[in-house]
Amino acid sequence: MAPTTQQAWIVKKKGVPKDALVFETEHPVKKPGRERALNPAGHKLMLFPNFLVKRPNHEDPNDSDFKQGEEVFGCIPIRRRLQQYACVPAANLVHKPDNVKFTEAAGFALAGETAWQAMFDCGHFEAGQTVFINGGSSAPKGARIVASASGKNEEFVRSLGADEFIDYTKRPLHEYLSENPPSPKFHLILDAVGLLDPTLFTCSPAYLAPGGTFVTVGTLLQGLHPFILGVKTLFAMIWSAWLGGVPRRHKTVYVQNNPTDLKQLQLLVKEGKLKSVVDSVYEFNDVHGAYERIMTSRARGKVVVKVDPSTT
Repeated sequence: MAPTTQQAWIVKKKGVPKDALVFETEHPVKKPGRERALNPAGHKLMLFPNFLVKRPNHEDPNDSDFKQGEEVFGCIPIRRRLQQYACVPAANLVHKPDNVKFTEAAGFALAGETAWQAMFDCGHFEAGQTVFINGGSSAPKGARIVASASGKNEEFVRSLGADEFIDYTKRPLHEYLSENPPSPKFHLILDAVGLLDPTLFTCSPAYLAPGGTFVTVGTLLQGLHPFILGVKTLFAMIWSAWLGGVPRRHKTVYVQNNPTDLKQLQLLVKEGKLKSVVDSVYEFNDVHGAYERIMTSRARGKVVVKVDPSTT
């Protein structure tokens, strides 16, 4: 008989993970899952009060076209909880290729769709272009990639395919790029960090080609100073060039699950062209430790929580 209750971590109040997450041992069961990769957006959403983010969040189960026992990976809708079993729309899932483990597959969907939509939907990336990735941890094939990270991660970033590396700890990126612009200039800048300071964008005409696009994953504004920087970024985004604004496009990627994108990622994984970098794996009873690792902003890859201890 299938279990009717499960262990689950539930976000029930505002705060950092150690305060916001409550462990329950009798949470209702829906459908099984094996691994979950945590994402920075998770602990940031915990900082919103209950009247802005509904907690806890329960949905009615949906039918699935997948057969029982098939191995899948995909994108679970934000539910303010981490649990042993989950009910997921079929459109959010694809079959897991045999050449990857569950711990690797757990990191593909949300991060992969974010990168895909940032590059193609927002940035209109084409093969042969020159791209700058701030916080580079991936490199699309068919492009010349310049990536930034701390100096200790240079070998790691280059191993992922970066052609040129910039250590952001040595000097501000906008200063370095203004003095050392690529030739040709970047066609696309992807801010994978979610910078609060708009300077990388406002100075971009020096290194971003006319018609080029600055794409950011966005950030969460906490406190007065970040809010002021956020307002400056907003004005830089919307202020028309003919009124003295920045003559470059600025876009924020708002990732949405797209079955077509997910199938493209699945194909790349199957062909060995897309690989998941796993920073660390935590047991289900150590979710606080997993979030603490993410909040250091030093994870080199995905932080994975092992929901089913029997899988790899």
